[in-house]
Amino acid sequence: MDALVERLSRTVAQRTSRRGFLGYLGKALVGGMMIPLLPINRVVEQAQAQMSDESGAAAEAEGGDLTSCDYWRYCGFDGYLCSCCGGALTSCPPGTVASPTSWVGTCQHPTDGKEYIIAYRDCCGKDVCNRCFCDNNKGQVPIYRPQLDNDIIWCFGAKNFAYHCTTAIRLGVKT
Repeated sequence: MDALVERLSRTVAQRTSRRGFLGYLGKALVGGMMIPLLPINRVVEQAQAQMSDESGAAAEAEGGDLTSCDYWRYCGFDGYLCSCCGGALTSCPPGTVASPTSWVGTCQHPTDGKEYIIAYRDCCGKDVCNRCFCDNNKGQVPIYRPQLDNDIIWCFGAKNFAYHCTTAIRLGVKT
């Protein structure tokens, strides 16, 4: 064992320098300090918390049919309603995954008159649902502002790019 360790130590010492070792060590330390600066997807966590707070019954109590394109949250909606495809207003159907990205819009609540920020999140992983298609374009802008464009399939952040349907998650009141 001693001979093996001595041989490996001598080989490493012959092929590397102290400056090279210090350079690699410095890169590792600086790189390690940069890890907390990497982007993480806090929006998904917020949306999941929002989804757990809302239920379909509470959404229906807000006024409207969740399977109708005239429901107030669907004012900037473009796609198939997950509430018609086995999911709900704020959750994807079984076998699909919510995309980590979404487009946003503001819709006016019919009873309190406030404008709410709505995140339209695509559910990915299955073929298109082909039921309850809505194409509402309130607040849509051209492709140069992609976060406000509802014509983009937002599954490009998911593992499977196949689009199935779209949810409408209320994020908060517009200020």
